[in-house]
Amino acid sequence: MSFPCHRPGQVAGLLQLLLLTLDWLILQASHPVFEGDDVDLRCRGKKEKDINEKIYYRNNKVIRRDYNSEVVRLHSVSRDNSKYHCTTSRESFWIRREEISKPLKIQVQELFPHPVLRASSSQPIEGSPVSLKCETWLPPLRSHIQLQFRFFREDKVLGSGWIDSPEFQILTMWNEDSGSYWCQAKAVTPNIIKKSLGSQIHVQRIPVSDVNLEIQSPGGQLIEGKDLVLICSVAKGTGTVTFSWHREGTERRLGRKVQRALSAELQIAAVRGQDAGRYYCSADNLYGPILSKRIRVTLRSPVSRPVLTVRAPRARAVVGDVVELRCETQSGSPPILYRFYHEDVTLGSSSAPSGGGVSFNLSLTTEHSGNYSCEANNSLGAQHSEAVPLRVTVPVSRPVLTFNPARAQVVVGDLLELRCEAQRGSPPILYWFNHEDVILGNTSAPFGGGASFNLSLTTEHSGNYSCGADNGLGVQRSYMVTLNLTGLSTNKVIHITVGIIGWLLSMLGLAATASLVSHFRTQRKSGGLRATGTPSYSPKEHREPSRSGPSNTDPHRPIHSEPAALMELQPVYSNVSPGHDNLVYSQIWSSHHTKENPAPSPKTHQKDEEPAIIYSEVKKAHPDDHEGQAHEDAAENYENLPCAPLALDR
Repeated sequence: MSFPCHRPGQVAGLLQLLLLTLDWLILQASHPVFEGDDVDLRCRGKKEKDINEKIYYRNNKVIRRDYNSEVVRLHSVSRDNSKYHCTTSRESFWIRREEISKPLKIQVQELFPHPVLRASSSQPIEGSPVSLKCETWLPPLRSHIQLQFRFFREDKVLGSGWIDSPEFQILTMWNEDSGSYWCQAKAVTPNIIKKSLGSQIHVQRIPVSDVNLEIQSPGGQLIEGKDLVLICSVAKGTGTVTFSWHREGTERRLGRKVQRALSAELQIAAVRGQDAGRYYCSADNLYGPILSKRIRVTLRSPVSRPVLTVRAPRARAVVGDVVELRCETQSGSPPILYRFYHEDVTLGSSSAPSGGGVSFNLSLTTEHSGNYSCEANNSLGAQHSEAVPLRVTVPVSRPVLTFNPARAQVVVGDLLELRCEAQRGSPPILYWFNHEDVILGNTSAPFGGGASFNLSLTTEHSGNYSCGADNGLGVQRSYMVTLNLTGLSTNKVIHITVGIIGWLLSMLGLAATASLVSHFRTQRKSGGLRATGTPSYSPKEHREPSRSGPSNTDPHRPIHSEPAALMELQPVYSNVSPGHDNLVYSQIWSSHHTKENPAPSPKTHQKDEEPAIIYSEVKKAHPDDHEGQAHEDAAENYENLPCAPLALDR
């Protein structure tokens, strides 16, 4: 017997109809059914009109009573092997009968199988990544259902929870990540969750090796006062590494860090000189500490402010001396470059490769006076010293002695200025004046230049004169200058004349006085002006009145050059005025004779004999003049003048 080809669903329906022909009541279910699906149950009898109530059972328990609906829906069935049936009651020939369907076991198919967790490596190297994949699949009839996945290590969820992708990436696996891994798969609708079996992953750790310590500092130099960075690294090693840093001679470690890295650094702030030494580090990742090689840490410190000292061969630096300028800083890492300055001009530079100070020699000239300083620099910053003044002292040169007035001959009574001056020499300069080997006096020139000494000449002052100069650097003496004194000065002549006149007046007595008074009256009657003032004299040299004939004397030759012992003076004088109110002249007549030829009186001069007349100009004293001024005028305002012969009283 052959049957036409039918689909599986159609075949099931036909079978149910066939059974229906045999049984009065049957229970039908939708087909196919996957876990999580909703299932429609139909309880059908041969004569639906005779059925009053339908009762549905699952595993012999009532799940629904229905009077009108043809379909009862079961939501999200599972694969629990439940059995379903239904019952109803009917009347047949006034007899109530209960009909029962045969049990129906719904074949619920698995929506997706339990997932399987697969790892890219079950023994990954520590620090390497691992990929996890949760594998499962949906039947073609339910391929539209969306699945989600979740991954676990032991009981801890990895990541953020449910994800749409069946793969999960662990970027870095560490030793403590070893354990059992599993996953879950979930159908969004219906809500069906299935989990995989556990999968063991054991992370392999690599011991640390080749531990190295290096120093890092700003600018590549380890400078005192700056931060020191010590970097400890390993060439190999996985997992959590414990780094520690140490300095020889110190039991206490400098620092410790635990981290998952191949290197770590320790920063020491503001290192000082005591931080220098030998450093090392260690690394350990549970296999025992491995030590690095030791490295020496040497600090470079900036230079301190240098000190400049000037060393001279004597207390006072002198031109020609060689002075040593020494510049030295008390601290600072070598090499150190020093520069020397005079004011703002660089004299030179010198390097100290091993530290310490340096010197610079300078041969002094007069231009080297001023302020000196130096600079120290070791590339960590320059420092300048304080300025040190240096005064270069110049020894005095040979002084020059001069006379003032500077004429060929001076005479007794003159006021002579001796001037001594050195053309070179640092002040103060002490000058002194010598007559032969006798010191006349000394004087100081605090600001340099020369000095003078005034000398009122006497007959003892002829001879050789010299002067000396000294500013503490050695005595210099001038050349000798000879002074020749000749006779008496005009001032002395006047003094002698006045003295002789006084003596003669005292000897002649009243007779000489009467003769003089008579002579004065005769002068007034003859038209002479009224005489005022007193005799005066000058310390300056005078000259004789001009006389005609070859007997005139040399105008440069003093009158006192005539020997006083060869003449006998018999003077007659009177005060006369040449017509000026402020001038008074003392007129003195003097004549001389030998013993064999006595001198005639003034009134009995021979006709061709001319008297020698000397005038002294004296300024009158006014009533309103002060006393000091009058004395000053009387002492200073005079002049000896030659006069032409006056007519004698006949």
